Amino acid sequence: MVASDIQQFSEGRTKARAYFCYLFSKNIPNRLPSLSIEMIMPRLLKIKADLENCEGVYLLDTRGVQVTPTFAANKQIDEDAGRIRADRAYYYRAVREERCTITDPYPSLITQELTVTASQPIFDEKGEIKYVACLDMPLDEVIKISHQNKSDKFFTQLFKFSYAMFAFALIAVALLLFAHGIKSFFENDIIFSHLVIDDMFKATILLTLSLAIFDLAKTLIEEEILGRHKEANISGPHKTMVKFLGSIIIALSIEALMLVFKFAITDPAKLMSATYIIGGVAVLILSLAVYIKFTKVKSDI
Repeated sequence: MVASDIQQFSEGRTKARAYFCYLFSKNIPNRLPSLSIEMIMPRLLKIKADLENCEGVYLLDTRGVQVTPTFAANKQIDEDAGRIRADRAYYYRAVREERCTITDPYPSLITQELTVTASQPIFDEKGEIKYVACLDMPLDEVIKISHQNKSDKFFTQLFKFSYAMFAFALIAVALLLFAHGIKSFFENDIIFSHLVIDDMFKATILLTLSLAIFDLAKTLIEEEILGRHKEANISGPHKTMVKFLGSIIIALSIEALMLVFKFAITDPAKLMSATYIIGGVAVLILSLAVYIKFTKVKSDI
């Protein structure tokens, strides 16, 4: 099994290296003045967050000394800072070749499983190597990356196109609701004549629904189409759900508040109905907190 995995890795090595080098070049600052660890590590951690099963990331200096802790999948290994990695292939090959490299599979010190390290030299404004960024990935995950076939790419593009269609359709719905909400202010003389609670309530419903739907569409475009993931503590597939539920909770909270004011003025006997909605919002908030907690734990494993 191990021999076949290594053979598969060897066959797809060039593609795997190109993939990791692309991630480095896209995210890591290079050939800039005043390069610092504080500038580099947030970008390196972003790469780690975007790679679902990344084993760990860390930074070496020009002598091969590790200058940061190892940020592993579910922990931070502080004792690794200060260790000398000058004899490691991922260090001396990156320094000698002055380009992004990928190692042969070797037993990981963290998981004891076969792993591969991609390393990227980071140059200062004078073209001299200042740091070496390192990224460890399990061998089986690298094989998946290196053997991604054309059908995978086709379906990835198809899904992005589908998400785009749904997102723009939702934006159209949100704009229609927004237009009707604004229109209702002028049709019913809410502003210029007299305040009618029912008309104000209906307009608020339209506007809050419009906001919730637009926020969902915005999240779909950012995360599923553009691939921007701002939070690193929730795994990618769950972010859209969290954002959507948050928008719904905000919308329901506004509606419950409107109902409280409406019934307090027009029909105090129905205040209990508004209280039920407030209770439902509280349950949704607790459920969302539990969902985020377990999603975070799962993404850290």
